[in-house]
Amino acid sequence: MIVNLKMKENKGADVYYSLVIPVYNESENIHKLDSEIREVMNGLGKSYEILYVNDGSSDNSMDVLKELKNVRIINLNRNYGQATALDAGFKTAKGELIISMDSDLQNDPHDIPKMLKKLNDEDLDVVCGWRKNRKDKSGIKILTRTGRLLRNILIGDKVHDTGCTLRVYKKEAVKSLDLQGEMHRYILALLSWKGFKIGEIVVNHRPRNAGKTKYGYSKALRGFIDLLYIWFIQKYSQRPLHVFGYLSAISFVVATLCGLYSIYDKIFHGQSLNRSGWFFLSIFFGIITALFFISGIIIDLLIKIYLNSSPYEERYYIREVIEK
Repeated sequence: MIVNLKMKENKGADVYYSLVIPVYNESENIHKLDSEIREVMNGLGKSYEILYVNDGSSDNSMDVLKELKNVRIINLNRNYGQATALDAGFKTAKGELIISMDSDLQNDPHDIPKMLKKLNDEDLDVVCGWRKNRKDKSGIKILTRTGRLLRNILIGDKVHDTGCTLRVYKKEAVKSLDLQGEMHRYILALLSWKGFKIGEIVVNHRPRNAGKTKYGYSKALRGFIDLLYIWFIQKYSQRPLHVFGYLSAISFVVATLCGLYSIYDKIFHGQSLNRSGWFFLSIFFGIITALFFISGIIIDLLIKIYLNSSPYEERYYIREVIEK
């Protein structure tokens, strides 16, 4: 049976920490990760829950997850990506503080206590890990550095490591999110724009010993597309007509200059308008001017309609939810 997780509500939460862990083809790492998490969380002295989100694994990860005790398993209907897996976990987490981390054993659960301390000592809403000494291949490091440069240029993201999944959130922060695509890389930017206070701390990053990395060039490209989307939403979601208005104004100026030059050519050089390339360019940019302006009005109306409509949208489905 397919269950739509977004229709569920969690009332009467009785746990303090919720750990949300996306899983995709990590069968060899699950048991060790679960053991490390329990060792750390049992030492904190407060109640906790562990939520594993199986993101449509094609290996036997789901079978391994079913062998664990005292966990909640959210089994997605297919592979949607890390952002959607995190979203599914965040929306059912019951804790006051939510901790996210990868399932590949590269994040170290022993960093969690110092992250919690920083959250409390500095009264932050989010503490994110900074993998200062990364243990990835050089190609991945180049991709991440390029991504960071683009984020700094487009959205002014000053956090050192937006790709580190190891983070601690207050409940109010994660409940404000609605993730999809490759947007897990821009969670911190989204929360910063919403006014949440964010800090970072250096964490241990371990080399991958089993399984294969899920990060590659195709994900980097999708991440760049999502970056452009985030940039547009940040700057123009409340006023999309402005950006199209700027483009329309530029096109209008070019059309006017081309038109004036074609008239000058006609008067002083006797150049027929129907043989003037400048005249046809002025017509072309005149049409572009109208199209930009009309597009801005249409997008502005669509955004207002969307914001005033029901926010519910089925973007992913749950095959089963198992509580053990």
